[in-house]
Amino acid sequence: MKAEILKLLKDSDGYLSGQQLCDRFQVSRTAVWKVMEQLKKEGYEIEAVRNKGYRLIGSCASLSGTEIESSIKSEWAGRRVVYFEETDSTNLRAKEAGEKGEAHGSLYVADCQISGKGRRGRSWESPSGTSIYMTLLLRPKILPGKAPQMTLLMALAVADGIREVTGLSTQIKWPNDIILNGKKICGILTEMSAEIDYINYVVVGVGINCNQETFPEELREKATSLKLESGQEIQRAAVIAAVMESFEKYYQIFEKTEDLSGFLDEYNELLVNREREVLVLEPGQEYEAYALGINSSGELIVKTADGQRREIFAGEVSVRGVYGYV
Repeated sequence: MKAEILKLLKDSDGYLSGQQLCDRFQVSRTAVWKVMEQLKKEGYEIEAVRNKGYRLIGSCASLSGTEIESSIKSEWAGRRVVYFEETDSTNLRAKEAGEKGEAHGSLYVADCQISGKGRRGRSWESPSGTSIYMTLLLRPKILPGKAPQMTLLMALAVADGIREVTGLSTQIKWPNDIILNGKKICGILTEMSAEIDYINYVVVGVGINCNQETFPEELREKATSLKLESGQEIQRAAVIAAVMESFEKYYQIFEKTEDLSGFLDEYNELLVNREREVLVLEPGQEYEAYALGINSSGELIVKTADGQRREIFAGEVSVRGVYGYV
């Protein structure tokens, strides 16, 4: 009820009467008052005027389950939010929930991760109060070989969500990074539980640098944050909500085609690797090639030095610029 009341306060242009809230939620005026007091303790500025009701005059800058739930506008993506002030890894929590049968579209969010994980088992710096660490649990009815395409869907959704909230235009570094002004702003890690011919569940983890003002020296040339690039404090819940709404849109298109054909041009427009020399890193070898874009299966199409066209599957391959990160 608390998140629903907060959402009503956010959407209201004026005052919400206590009686309206009592009638809507079938509770007493005392119960409504208690919710308002809880919201005030969480940092929301709420004005109460006799014979008028309640009005939200200031939002809370910190992240919380209530703030996220009240911001979500999608139909199923992120409608159920499980929030942790601190956890080991949202991917681990989502996989645990997947094993227990939790619903498609459940979202796991943490303010801080103590064992954040990136691609190929790399650690992911996850301090509190600065970034978005979230994982979406999915139960797609597709063959396991198509699961890596969830990463590409999420990349598009993140680019859309960032643009909607901040106005910043990002690019995608295939297969799993979001780039802003040549530096990494977001990483995506997709994992799944599957049998030979069907998927039990897929988890798509997302880490977005939001309000960091500094980075370790070894990362300064490679990473940035939305705050550093925009000059403004970022409302993390607003970004989460925008990403979920956009992901839901792309996923519903994907369900009909079971590939990326419905937004192939859109992805390739954002692809920072496109029409550039890249270094392809495969297990046991690396080689230079010219990136042409992705196909409807999400594979990166490259032309090698001897003129051959190759389609690279995202699973065990990384791509970076010949002379640097991008």
